[in-house]
Amino acid sequence: MQHLKTAPKPDPAEPAVSAWEARTDLAMTGLALLFLGVYAWQVLDTDVGPGLHLALEIALWVIWAAFAADYAMRLLLARNKWRFVRRHVLDLLAVALPMVRQLRALRLITVLRVLNRRFGAGLRGRVGIYVGGTTLLIGLAASLAVLDAERRHPDATITTFGDALWWTLTTITTVGYGDRYPVTAEGRIVAATLMIGGIALIGVATGTIASWFLEKIAGAEDTDQATHAEVVALRAELAALRAELAVLNRGAVSPPSPQPSAPPPT
Repeated sequence: MQHLKTAPKPDPAEPAVSAWEARTDLAMTGLALLFLGVYAWQVLDTDVGPGLHLALEIALWVIWAAFAADYAMRLLLARNKWRFVRRHVLDLLAVALPMVRQLRALRLITVLRVLNRRFGAGLRGRVGIYVGGTTLLIGLAASLAVLDAERRHPDATITTFGDALWWTLTTITTVGYGDRYPVTAEGRIVAATLMIGGIALIGVATGTIASWFLEKIAGAEDTDQATHAEVVALRAELAALRAELAVLNRGAVSPPSPQPSAPPPT
């Protein structure tokens, strides 16, 4: 659990921004999780009434406004504004794009960025957990986003959450059966983002598995070398024992030396 509490690594070039992120890190993480939960409720509960739907929508926009205010504050505190903008392009896009109604599902990019900032610093050293958690999070977000974008279109092939999960699985693994595909502009943007993310995740996962195999093979080779060295040492000890036993055996079977005879009497 200590890894999950690790704060983002401070940027020595932007101490004010780092201090702000350290103060707001836990709150932003909570808002990101709340946003994901409310968004999932809004997308998956198709029987929600107009009043509750409006309340959920307002909650989502209020949380998004908090993300936008966080970005604006970090930009205000940054010493080098252009450097901050260049290094946080995805944050800017995630804040700006959802203003377009047709791109509202892209608010999830902000959630992923916040959660990665929170947990990534502590989990990157544990690559398997980090890759697995990131894959599940991106898969869930992509499934919700593509379902939200597609299901109301008359030509949609993704109309249920099961369809969305299947499409996400085939897309993120680059299999692409083609039985489910987005037809809206927003759905295709989600698909393009998922494709790029899927290729990156597969590359990391493949590298992790290869590294694990190499580590196991190297460990087996080291074990074999150690065992061989022990066998050689045991053989040397056995040879020395045999030599000592041979010396002792020769001493035991050798006849006693003759005693000198007494001189004859004169």
